[in-house]
Amino acid sequence: MSFIICLAALFFLMFVAYRGFSVILFAPVAAIGAVLLTDPGAVPVVFSGLFMEKMVGFIKLYFPVFLLGAVFGKLIELSGFSRSIVSAIVKLLGPGRAILSIVLVGALLTYGGVSLFVVVFAVYPFGAEMFRQVGIPKRLLPAVVALGAFSFTMDTLPGTPQIQNIIPTTFFKTTAYAAPILGLVGTVFILVVGLSYLEFRRRQAQKKGEGYGSGHINEVVVDESVPPVSAWLALSPLVVVGVANLVFARFIPTWYEATASVTLTEGGHAVSVPTASWAAIWSVQAALLLGILTVLLFAFKPIAGKFASGSKDAVGGALLASLNTATEYGFGAVIAALPGFLVIKNALSAIPNPLINEAITVTTLAGITGSASGGLSIALAAMSEQFIAQAHAYGIPLEVMSRVASMASGGMDTLPHNGAVITLLAVTGLTHRQSYGDIFAITIIKTLAVFFVIGFYWLTGLY
Repeated sequence: MSFIICLAALFFLMFVAYRGFSVILFAPVAAIGAVLLTDPGAVPVVFSGLFMEKMVGFIKLYFPVFLLGAVFGKLIELSGFSRSIVSAIVKLLGPGRAILSIVLVGALLTYGGVSLFVVVFAVYPFGAEMFRQVGIPKRLLPAVVALGAFSFTMDTLPGTPQIQNIIPTTFFKTTAYAAPILGLVGTVFILVVGLSYLEFRRRQAQKKGEGYGSGHINEVVVDESVPPVSAWLALSPLVVVGVANLVFARFIPTWYEATASVTLTEGGHAVSVPTASWAAIWSVQAALLLGILTVLLFAFKPIAGKFASGSKDAVGGALLASLNTATEYGFGAVIAALPGFLVIKNALSAIPNPLINEAITVTTLAGITGSASGGLSIALAAMSEQFIAQAHAYGIPLEVMSRVASMASGGMDTLPHNGAVITLLAVTGLTHRQSYGDIFAITIIKTLAVFFVIGFYWLTGLY
């Protein structure tokens, strides 16, 4: 019965998300409903001590990133930089390569260390503008962004600094470059199959005479009075964010002790935080601030008169996106604490082949919690010792286990209730009904890539 309660809560949340209801309202309803059916007396304790703690903890960590990312993306739009970037890419690759262009821009940003959520805000302005210019349906844009930012550069390409590629290294004692051959093979698979699918969908729409569409919300406003600027100048804020993030991520940990502590007044209260937990977040925040300053430096005049209204829109978008994701985080924490979740975990551990076991376990838990990093952390915290023992028994290098775990986390995590999916749809102004089908296709391709890589390893022994 406890197992059914977990599944019911999950399917209820996916259903309401797909139907367009607010996840901010229904994530706590689904989580607390599951607790109510399990142990009614535990409802107030779990709501206050687990759901709200995890939700607020997420906001504490990531709201500044959401806010700065939204402001950065808005300034890229208001400055006219997005229009210049679009025009340059269309000239370079041709209008028939709009999808490839957006995928590559998203991939460059995420591989440079920019947060997935920030990439959504940064890529959307010129992605929407490019789709409008070349007449591709806007409903395909979320899937294109997802392929560029939520797939191979998140956990597959060797060396990516995204957290999904880093978490397994602490359990398997590997590096971000673990199993580079498998990572490259997986990247090629995802890119080729993903781009082929999206181009197929574009041609379908073109044959039907479907263009960009009308009546959309959160549209990018094109101000023709803003003079065009050099594409290199327009790209400079994106380059600044990517490079600064890499630099700060390397040097911030060296500027503080293991615990960063300050006392602002003599004999006053000391404020301290663990440096390792905050260094990556500080680096992203600092990089975004520099990116914002770069835009203002080069385009202050066209931005000045529209900054007040534009910043209000950015703040509203950041609040909605962060609360959507935070409530999902709280939901996942509650579900992971229920007895039914233990049933699921124990059932998955019975799969004999270690690589298949690990892949299915991680992607299943990521799907249930609606979080790649959350499902990966839960799976490895509970079962990494078992995975390591099985790997030794089968003669499988831990680098391979590390790469498969990382890739699997970004498989079924992007179900309708996933925070990144909800953020992506909120930022683009689209609904699950309009765009989730194509996002799910990318999810399936990404999941298949894990098993393709496993098959490649078993056939060749290369990693």
